[in-house]
Amino acid sequence: MSQKIRIKDIAARAGVSVGTVDRVLHNRPNVSAPAREKVEKALAEMDYEPNMYASALAYNRSYTFYCIMPKHASEAYWEEIEEGARRACEALRDFHVDVKMLYYQRFDDDTFLEASKECLLHSPEGVIIVPAQLEITRQFTDQLHEREIPFVLLDSYMPDLRPLSFYGQDSFSSGFFAAKMLMLIARESKEIMVMKQMVNGRVASKQQDNREVGFRHYMHDHFPQVAINVVNLPLEEERATYDAILESYFKSHPKTHHCITFCSKAHIVGDFLLRTNRRNIQIMGYDMVQKNANCLREGSISFLIAQHAFMQGYYCVDALFKAIALKKKVPPVNYMPIEILSKENVDFYQRTMI
Repeated sequence: MSQKIRIKDIAARAGVSVGTVDRVLHNRPNVSAPAREKVEKALAEMDYEPNMYASALAYNRSYTFYCIMPKHASEAYWEEIEEGARRACEALRDFHVDVKMLYYQRFDDDTFLEASKECLLHSPEGVIIVPAQLEITRQFTDQLHEREIPFVLLDSYMPDLRPLSFYGQDSFSSGFFAAKMLMLIARESKEIMVMKQMVNGRVASKQQDNREVGFRHYMHDHFPQVAINVVNLPLEEERATYDAILESYFKSHPKTHHCITFCSKAHIVGDFLLRTNRRNIQIMGYDMVQKNANCLREGSISFLIAQHAFMQGYYCVDALFKAIALKKKVPPVNYMPIEILSKENVDFYQRTMI
């Protein structure tokens, strides 16, 4: 109904010129207070909603967003996010939307600061951030607030930073759910191995920390008798290094038949189990990357929890566009679904929800 209302219809009802209506609709100057009041009253009475997409097209502006994320290898969780962001740009190509990627090294705060400094040099319309540690990220987001540049957080939710919006899983609930699913098949287990990749006692993200908190909360309440053994597989090591650590662990813990990791690297353990023919041991992990999917099909990974990385990238770009170009309000917190994949349904998993 509202799309059929023409500017001249509003002008006739308000008793003003078409030019006056146009200036009010686009919040331009040179409109007297009485005239503006008449137009706004007419708009309310006619339940008028402007076609913001048409207005954005008419302005013929371009919008460049920057995305700051961890440097990654191929077939990684982050690669799906990049693809989702690119797909959003394709969908919005009529509005000249583009996303530039900047990368930093996990556990290297200086590289995050360098990427954020470069981002600010380009004065972007909006920014997508995969946060580093809170205080390091805050140094950047404080500057974005000062310059009135909106930003969206992805992967880890840090409300203290006051983002425009957040896209990712409720990580505590995700970890709680992971424990519940794991213990359906590990109910008789005496011990569980938790695989981590840590540097100086830190995992890569707050999200992984929160998943583990949720996992341990469930285990404490429902399976307090089960021992939880942590194994650290250092980042960016050779397969031989991982093999030696895992071989030592499983030889000294023959009662371990179930493992879990809160990152996307379950395939490191899954591949080891397949190569060493340990068919009585399985690991549960996160993210539907191809290496994980292969291990899931072969049976060394029991379950994967998927979180629609592709859609996270897509939605972040879309949220910035709606807020900046269309002046629309976007939801401040957007939790992605917590989905569980097994070898029976992995081939039917759809990465997109568009």
